[in-house]
Amino acid sequence: MQFAGNRGSGGPSGGSFLPQQPPDMGRDLRQYARQTSFRLVIGFILVLFIIGDGLIYLFYGRAAAITGLLCLVVAFVPVILISIALWLLDWFTHRVDRG
Repeated sequence: MQFAGNRGSGGPSGGSFLPQQPPDMGRDLRQYARQTSFRLVIGFILVLFIIGDGLIYLFYGRAAAITGLLCLVVAFVPVILISIALWLLDWFTHRVDRG
């Protein structure tokens, strides 16, 4: 099994079993972890709002769905404020460490 553009001695036919990495994709694992975590959080929030509030609407009606949406938004306010505070602390400590 040989992928296009791979030259090496990894497989029986002389090609590598692993596909080559695209030239624009680096090996910055911290950035990859940060991006993956961000996508997971956004996905969780979307599922919570769309599926959760959609099920409330389906079972209980429009008024309950609006109330549920209001409760979800109010519940996220402290989470957002704490996230901003932590981000500011991180920014400040990095700035102080640099001199």
